[in-house]
Amino acid sequence: MSFLTISHLRKSFNSTTVVHDFNLSIDKGEFISLLGPSGCGKTTVLRMVAGFETPSAGMISIGGNDVVNLKPNQRNIGMVFQAYALFPNMTVAQNVAFGLKVAKKPKAEIDATVREMLTLIKLDHLADRYPYQLSGGQQQRVALARALATKPQVLLLDEPLSALDAKIRVSLREEIRSIQRKLGITTIFVTHDQEEALSISDRIVVMYEGRAEQVGAPFEIYNQPASRFVASFVGTLNMLDATVRDAAAGIITIDGCDVVLGPRLNGHKAGDQISLAVRPEAVSLGAASAAREVTLDGRINSVHFLGSVIRIRASLGQNTVSFDTFNNPSAPPPAPGEDVKVSLAAKDLLVLGH
Repeated sequence: MSFLTISHLRKSFNSTTVVHDFNLSIDKGEFISLLGPSGCGKTTVLRMVAGFETPSAGMISIGGNDVVNLKPNQRNIGMVFQAYALFPNMTVAQNVAFGLKVAKKPKAEIDATVREMLTLIKLDHLADRYPYQLSGGQQQRVALARALATKPQVLLLDEPLSALDAKIRVSLREEIRSIQRKLGITTIFVTHDQEEALSISDRIVVMYEGRAEQVGAPFEIYNQPASRFVASFVGTLNMLDATVRDAAAGIITIDGCDVVLGPRLNGHKAGDQISLAVRPEAVSLGAASAAREVTLDGRINSVHFLGSVIRIRASLGQNTVSFDTFNNPSAPPPAPGEDVKVSLAAKDLLVLGH
């Protein structure tokens, strides 16, 4: 049985609906990411779970209890915002203790919890500093500790890393995931960064225009996208145009080359124009092999040397593909304008729907 259930959630502002019939069941201790572009409704969903926004329709249940009509401070939820929202006139320790003091916890319990939280985020040596004396990453860790200090049932993270530089983002997201696993707290993480979501989530909810386009594990979301939007938004993608040559036999034509897709062409007929997607890592330089049986003729457009990796872009007639190959000092890469063979496996071609 799920610990946090969101059923038929909808939110409208005047005549504009920003969340449409949103449904999600989350197990206790699960780490869920809401992933999508700006304006897709992910933060609105988070704010409705937190109690900062009232749903226009639908139900939110935590631990079997409907919380829609409860105020934010009655839901036992911890929240970390994009802007650290620390109290500038309070020390690190005082910021972490704030929620406990509001709850009128005994001083001994407050002191013990603050020590525990600061040890957890590895900032116990900075307990007496003020926010202005901390880096952005340190401030966000304090905000996380403050949210966890009250031992909430659910932790909500609203793009907590977007204000930080790239290197700190990577280390802090790993730290957040480590702490979440250690505490076993049910977590919803909002982000527009696909790499963040793929790297730390148990499951990802890809949102688009107020709807959940797909819900699944990172491996599933990346390798088996359910829609054109998910395929294009999550990861780098090559888009190919093809023509159905023989629907019954499952044969298509890509730039003059016949490829057998089999039953994936169900519902199409000969002459239909279809769109395919293929990940860059599924494309190789060179003729067909046992693993990649489809060979396409191409011409190199550009070659970018990136150290251990060489990024190649090639034209295949009407289509263009990008892919990476490892640097081999004894085998220089092809030059722009050079004719080449490019290979891929038919099973790696995704037939895109809407």
